[in-house]
Amino acid sequence: MEFLIEYGYIGVFIASFLAATVLPFSSEVVLTGVLLAGAAYWPCMIAATLGNFLGGMSCYWLGMLGKVEWIEKYLKLDAVKLQKVQDWIKGKGSWMGFFVFLPGIGDFIAVALGFLRANIWIVAVSMFLGKAIRYWVWMEFVYKVQGMF
Repeated sequence: MEFLIEYGYIGVFIASFLAATVLPFSSEVVLTGVLLAGAAYWPCMIAATLGNFLGGMSCYWLGMLGKVEWIEKYLKLDAVKLQKVQDWIKGKGSWMGFFVFLPGIGDFIAVALGFLRANIWIVAVSMFLGKAIRYWVWMEFVYKVQGMF
């Protein structure tokens, strides 16, 4: 991860993108290293948020490659119940994109939203907001801890 820190903002973008895919990766380590090396706040915030957002949307698009018929066939779910879930996901359920930033389950949420054809615009807005808030909280934490030493 050191080489990503050496790339500065581009390294933050790449690390954040990779962390939002199904690959196990921690963007916070790279972001913290770049911040502690003296990088500016807003370029780091933009690079981290955009990278993580685009990585999350790649999981959404990966989910869109799936077919809903597979759920009926392999999970033996009733078509009527599945339609109710899809209707909910396409409406209010699309706001679940906000929680894609959560470690461990975020990737699955993004893939599921794509698989169930959630409203892409609501998913994109909610996902972007969730990821921006996540990095804002993390960066504030880093600065507070750094100020203690």
